[in-house]
Amino acid sequence: MNLGRKHLVLILIIPIFLAAVPAHSQRGTFGIDIGQTTDRFGALPRTTALVGDIEGQFVVLERASKEGDPNIVAGGEIRLPADTSSHANEFAAFAGPDFHLGNHFILGIHAQARKIYQPTSFTDGQFFTRYKMLFLELPVVAEYRFGALKRGFVQAQGSWEFSPHFTNPKTGAPAFPHPNLDHGYFLRGSAGYTFGHWYLKASYESRFFKFQQNLGNPNNLNNWRTDRVTGGVGFAF
Repeated sequence: MNLGRKHLVLILIIPIFLAAVPAHSQRGTFGIDIGQTTDRFGALPRTTALVGDIEGQFVVLERASKEGDPNIVAGGEIRLPADTSSHANEFAAFAGPDFHLGNHFILGIHAQARKIYQPTSFTDGQFFTRYKMLFLELPVVAEYRFGALKRGFVQAQGSWEFSPHFTNPKTGAPAFPHPNLDHGYFLRGSAGYTFGHWYLKASYESRFFKFQQNLGNPNNLNNWRTDRVTGGVGFAF
């Protein structure tokens, strides 16, 4: 995969940005995951490729007390598939409160902006170019930590998708109007264990977009189902 300058800059900025957070806020994670993404657009065949994820999260404002005050967290994510001809590059940033409910349970709402560069498909002897999508997500994040030192963790995330904002790709503008979202969602589950300042994690995510069948969604080729399985290592600071 050939990464553009913008992608390389984003990869370098995340750890530099986290390191620049004031000392009183340096509580967070930075990790790299590798795995497999499987995507299907409309009735086209499913395709599978290697995918890499870079993600980070840190505490912007630490809770003033343990009587229900939340931590305010922020972070971001980059998804880079090995095959961009059939799979999408994605970039996301989020922020929101994390409420500590007791000693083991965390419940958060992370307002998230996500940009997706959808691939171009070749079907019926011609190329089908899709719009870029920018949309808002409001995932609910539930995490449970267990064990004597709370080193083990399981986490679940989920969100209903809102109508995205569409922009033209740099080349080959689509020859159809913006599609209209009917419904969409994503669900993600993760489990891991922390070893000192390092952690191991495995995740599974399923996401689905269904658009209305009209001129903006010819032959349902904008409908998109993706399943992603990853595992990786990260640093907790």
